[in-house]
Amino acid sequence: MKKSKIFTAAVLFGFILSLIGTLAADEGMWLFNKPPIKIVKQRYNFAITPEWLSHFLLSSTNLDGSSGFVSPHGLVISVHHGTPVLIELSTKDRDIMKDGFYAKTKEEELKCPNMELLVLQKIEDVTAQVVGSDKPAMGYADVVKARKETIGRIEKEISEKSGLRCTVVSLYADNIFNLYKYKVYSDVRLVFAPEEGIAFFGGDNDNFDYPRHCLDICLFRIYENGKPLETPHYFKWSPGGPKEGELVFLSGTPGGTSRFLTCAQLEFLRDVSFPFDIAFRQKKREVIHAYGERGAEEARLASIRVWALENGLKAVRGYFSGLQDEALMQKKSLEEKEIREWVRQKPDLGKELGNAWEEIANAQKVYESIFKKYAYLVDGRGFDTVYFRLARSIIRQAGGEEKADPRALDFPKPNDDALEVMTLTNSLAQLKNELGDQLEVRWLLGNRSPEDVAKELISGTQLKEPEVVRKLVAGGLDAIYQSNDSMIKLALFIEPVAKGLKAKYEKEVRAVEGKNSELILKAWLNDKGEDLRPPDANGFLRFSFGAVRGYTDAGRKIPYGTTYKSLYEKAQKYENKPPYELPARFLQKKSSIDFNVGLNFVTTADAIGGNSGSPCVNKKGEFIGVLFDINPPGLANRFIYDDTRARSILVHSRGILEALLKVYNAKPLADELTGKE
Repeated sequence: MKKSKIFTAAVLFGFILSLIGTLAADEGMWLFNKPPIKIVKQRYNFAITPEWLSHFLLSSTNLDGSSGFVSPHGLVISVHHGTPVLIELSTKDRDIMKDGFYAKTKEEELKCPNMELLVLQKIEDVTAQVVGSDKPAMGYADVVKARKETIGRIEKEISEKSGLRCTVVSLYADNIFNLYKYKVYSDVRLVFAPEEGIAFFGGDNDNFDYPRHCLDICLFRIYENGKPLETPHYFKWSPGGPKEGELVFLSGTPGGTSRFLTCAQLEFLRDVSFPFDIAFRQKKREVIHAYGERGAEEARLASIRVWALENGLKAVRGYFSGLQDEALMQKKSLEEKEIREWVRQKPDLGKELGNAWEEIANAQKVYESIFKKYAYLVDGRGFDTVYFRLARSIIRQAGGEEKADPRALDFPKPNDDALEVMTLTNSLAQLKNELGDQLEVRWLLGNRSPEDVAKELISGTQLKEPEVVRKLVAGGLDAIYQSNDSMIKLALFIEPVAKGLKAKYEKEVRAVEGKNSELILKAWLNDKGEDLRPPDANGFLRFSFGAVRGYTDAGRKIPYGTTYKSLYEKAQKYENKPPYELPARFLQKKSSIDFNVGLNFVTTADAIGGNSGSPCVNKKGEFIGVLFDINPPGLANRFIYDDTRARSILVHSRGILEALLKVYNAKPLADELTGKE
């Protein structure tokens, strides 16, 4: 379960629809500097102390996603699925995805290229500084520009002063701004990864489903100055694992929720954005599968993209299904009516905010009129190759439109130009089919086939050479404009058109949404203070709470946990054939495994895409599992939380130890995790 990035179109109207009513049960992805102390105390009779919360924060990490320390010697746990480094570290003679990996000694641990670990040290409220840049005569666009400049200055000054990586995070529709200070570690090494056959047991058939039977974990070690990192903050391993009904906590980086959009925005997603996205992903999936069928090496190179596509497609279909739920949409409609009534009863607000919803609805109509052209040209859907994305990043960073980020100038390795030709051909064909009457498309393709153009573009780029990329970056715009590289030329050709479309979107869609949502939420904050629900998830560290609890689906009771017994029963049921084929070592070690040990379990703790890898702890702060998925009802969490059936799915801590000890002969690793080394 990884986060989807397509829905950048609608600025979150945010919070306004939740202003009426109370939190739904265990709802909430909470800020560490605004913890739900009263709610947890009232609901579970547990007191969150400053010491407990601080340790929870400093033990939580971001390793290209949710993760956490699980030993004092720099061990970090995260998920297996969607982890590109497993492909990058594989070779023809060492297929980590197929065979797994275990470093018996520290010398055998594999250094992971282009990975870094972030540990959030502190959160500071800088709202006054950011909003202080506003001037009375400014329009909304000028306000955004002024705040952006102020944010850049704050990040630069504090980073230079503290030596930490600093990022200002916008919350509550740009009404609150927090400064996040991170310590960064760049020496990351792979310690353990199971075979994909057990990490993703059930394949796409079981993805976003439950009951599950996956050992979806990876263990990495963080090094500092060439030695394993020694840290006092880590999650001690629970000796017993999760217990049914107990209070648990998750920490992670949820990618994004849209629970507080207006009805008009939700209808736009349902009727325009989601159908387009699903169709695009389906066509690309066909291309990647076709490439993977060419041979064993092609299948290996395509596997990480196949996973991302299948995962994303199933997620988007789930979101789409949620918006097709009449009961959900009706609830949203009622919430919107309530908040509008609240505004109507305040005459001083009515004049200023009375047309907010109509203005946002009109903005959706504007966006719909340019949506496909925006998707193909601004978002780059028409040029689906790593080389175009790299070329665009080089140009935008040189022009100052994007922050300088060396990692953004990399592309997945190992890479095959044959695959790039296929994906680019597919996207150019869709571009021609949808926008063939546009002058830019006619100039680009002429009378040639998309495949011929794709081959010419891929063969004419040198961006696959790191030295070429470095020279372009160092040379800036002068080097870029003088370059004869085909992808640089293409990006330069498309960029002016994209800028024009983006300017229209920013002015007539995003600014309208942002202005109205900010005004309404500002009024509410002035009236009620910050005694509100947590803001929508936005890819930065949060924590949630809930209970270990099963559920009922279509009259069938689903237990909270699965075991090794049910794993082997499922493999036998499907005759041990893909995607229910167990790795050989699990068959060989079957007699030594305790079938009663738990493997997966579920909790009501709030989660969404991006939470994969989130460590789960009990009240003592002990590690009891790691999140890797949500069930089908949980996909609707993007828009509305409901703990009656929605569940987060995790790997059981005792199940991890059982595999390490009984299957992988990894006793030293198990001893380190449990503190017995």
